[in-house]
Amino acid sequence: MLINMKYVSSSNIYAIGYESSTLHIRFHSGGLYAYYNVPQHIYSNLMNASSHGEYFHAHIKGRYGDTCIG
Repeated sequence: MLINMKYVSSSNIYAIGYESSTLHIRFHSGGLYAYYNVPQHIYSNLMNASSHGEYFHAHIKGRYGDTCIG
């Protein structure tokens, strides 16, 4: 499965993708994670946040099931 990823300006997050309520985040550290059952508005807010990393830690990390996929 190939996910369309958008590169973002962040010290922590390298790229973000979203498809069928699954959020994909690639970190600068190299890890690629899938977060499941993420609402569309959470993805939109993440993409529009002034700090992607801060939004991720405040609204996504630990709130949705996740798997390291790469």
